[in-house]
Amino acid sequence: MLSWQSYKSQAKARGALALELYIVESTGLGNDEAIRDTLAAHLEYQRTLELSGKLAFAGPVSDLSGEKMQGNGMIVYRAESFEAARVLAEEDPMHIAGARSYTLRRWLINEGSLSLNVTLSGQTVRLL
Repeated sequence: MLSWQSYKSQAKARGALALELYIVESTGLGNDEAIRDTLAAHLEYQRTLELSGKLAFAGPVSDLSGEKMQGNGMIVYRAESFEAARVLAEEDPMHIAGARSYTLRRWLINEGSLSLNVTLSGQTVRLL
């Protein structure tokens, strides 16, 4: 198994994007009341990170059937390092309050596409 830096270097050498981001799997601990009680602070924290450019994506995820929501979320951070991303995760009000636990992983984005549709007269933006 290669080290993270070796893998990233090889990806770049192949012409891949090799964009390093950090994924947080935020898992509810079964206390729906604690999640509800910290939701506003959590969303404000996410908004602050978004405005500072540290939050790439965030939102709730379904259960394994794809049909029900269970208080879990996924967050994608832009950070200078794994440890900097860990600090961002630890400072999330949901994690501070013990409403959720989290798992942090590096994510190397090599392939894919992203489209943005901006309608000026309609003042809309769509991510495709």
